[in-house]
Amino acid sequence: MTFRRQDAVPIYGNYHGYYSKRPLSEDRRLALLPKDLFEGARVLDVGCNEGLVTCHIAQSLGARKVVGVDIDESLITAAWKRRRSAWSQQEPSEEQISSPSRALRPDYFPASSEHMFGPLPIPTPKPRLDAFPQNLIFKHADWVTTEIAEDAEGYGVVVAFSVSKWIHLNSGDEGLLQFFHRVHTVLCPGGAFVLEPQPWDTYAKAKRMDAVRKLRSTANGLKMRPEDFPRLLREIGFGDVEHRGETGEGGEI
Repeated sequence: MTFRRQDAVPIYGNYHGYYSKRPLSEDRRLALLPKDLFEGARVLDVGCNEGLVTCHIAQSLGARKVVGVDIDESLITAAWKRRRSAWSQQEPSEEQISSPSRALRPDYFPASSEHMFGPLPIPTPKPRLDAFPQNLIFKHADWVTTEIAEDAEGYGVVVAFSVSKWIHLNSGDEGLLQFFHRVHTVLCPGGAFVLEPQPWDTYAKAKRMDAVRKLRSTANGLKMRPEDFPRLLREIGFGDVEHRGETGEGGEI
């Protein structure tokens, strides 16, 4: 007999290997955003998957603190590994290169070295915690219904890439509205909510997942559509929506 894990079907959009189809260097979503959006900000990435985009925000876009959260515990485990791998392969800064005493960071080595010897250990936290990798953590939680400790300080930016459909299909119109309200609650005044909603025609793909009757049942009762989201967000208290462009997979930011 053959037994499969109950979570083998990604009913929450928790695809493993998702970023193998979207290499970080080609992720158009971050390229569409203002270059200084994350500078000095506390950032929450909802549905962070394996953490590639989350790591990039923490490592290269100047964020002060980044929290990645996902409903799939195995993806969070993979995200922590990604953090350590990104740290291992981090190249020395221009300051380190030009320093007469340190031509290269002693603990820097390329990807080939990591494949041979494994990743480097994360260094013991230093007084400055706003630099990578100390500025990045991952949490396993259903963030739509569960608060995490980091929410208390609020965020300057909340990112939700390709997750609204899955919240909508699993929790219905009320669940999606709850998600939008949660985001509004944790955003600091003047903060930004970066949303990549999947188009309505992609919902049908999830409805065809024969192993998941719940999704089909919920989808048949949905009244809200992605084109309604800007109006709903304004009614909750968000400001005017700014469209940044197409993401390359039918959605937009």
